[in-house]
Amino acid sequence: MRLALHGCFYALLAIALAPAALGSGRPAAVVAAGAGLGLWYGVGAVWRTWRPLPWLAGVSALWLVALALDHGFSYLAFPLFFLFLHLLPVRWSVPAVGAATAAVVAAQATTPGGLTAAKVVGPAAGAVVAVLTAYGYAALYRESRRRQQLIDDLVRTRDELAAAQREAGRLAERQRLAREIHDTLAQGLSSIVLLARAARNAERAADPATARARIDEIGRTAADNLAEARRFVHALTPPALDDAPLPEALRRVTARTVPTASFHLDGEPYPLPVEAEVALLRLTQEALANVARHARADRAAVTLAYLPGQVTLDVFDDGVGFTPSAAHGTGRPTFGLHGMRERIAELGGTLTVESAPGEGTAVAAALPVPAAEPA
Repeated sequence: MRLALHGCFYALLAIALAPAALGSGRPAAVVAAGAGLGLWYGVGAVWRTWRPLPWLAGVSALWLVALALDHGFSYLAFPLFFLFLHLLPVRWSVPAVGAATAAVVAAQATTPGGLTAAKVVGPAAGAVVAVLTAYGYAALYRESRRRQQLIDDLVRTRDELAAAQREAGRLAERQRLAREIHDTLAQGLSSIVLLARAARNAERAADPATARARIDEIGRTAADNLAEARRFVHALTPPALDDAPLPEALRRVTARTVPTASFHLDGEPYPLPVEAEVALLRLTQEALANVARHARADRAAVTLAYLPGQVTLDVFDDGVGFTPSAAHGTGRPTFGLHGMRERIAELGGTLTVESAPGEGTAVAAALPVPAAEPA
């Protein structure tokens, strides 16, 4: 809109200078006033670091001088109306528009035929149109700003709610594990401590039979605690990893979720931490679920690569794709991938999503792992 206003100003200035350039009236004075007005306006419009009020005052003064020399400069009042309404406070802008309208009417009164109703109605109608347009644009701008602020608040609230839900889930799981550990492992360890003290006391009392019995009980209690610890690990491990290594588990998930997808294994598998295997399995499930629900893909591929000190996972499809930066509110399920990105980041890895409309989607994860010999 700013460029349109500046273009309108110079177009009307050229129209006003045209008669003087052809030699009618007082060409030298009119051309000098018009050139000065155009130069001052252009310098202020380009050099935006100027203070706007002194610049506007100079534009208004030069315009009044040019208007006094030639009534053809009356047309420049219309872009000046918008400058007044944009740069001046409300208590000054409307009076300034009225004063400019009065100056145009006074200039028109000096033309042949004197002051007529048309010469008053025309400038007044232009001023009214400019005021209504400016206030309508300002109202639309304020409404747009309010809507954008509302959208920002909703996005921020959604992110805060998701973070609160994830934190609540973590706290609930910690409390559950704390109760389980307290009721099983902690009690067993306390029993071991008491049995060890009893065995030591029996040894001091020269009662080897009692000491051996206490030691046997310590062994049984430790074995029970070891079984409890293994049960915890088993409970935290997804069923898909119960009876199969990670590559086979991913192969099964791929075939079950997207039957037309293919699975590829690069490198020689080596043992990974349980949390790394769980994260890669969950990521594959989430990405393939998105492919099945949204991608409308003809081909999809899952690639697991074991590299020295790093394991990577890539899920690619040739579906409809999407714009990751504009996925919110489009039905595209980026929330699950957002949670997976946080899970991968907690393990020191990275997760990237590359996609574009009509070009498919690629989800790539990389996890650092200690270098190990092939299994």
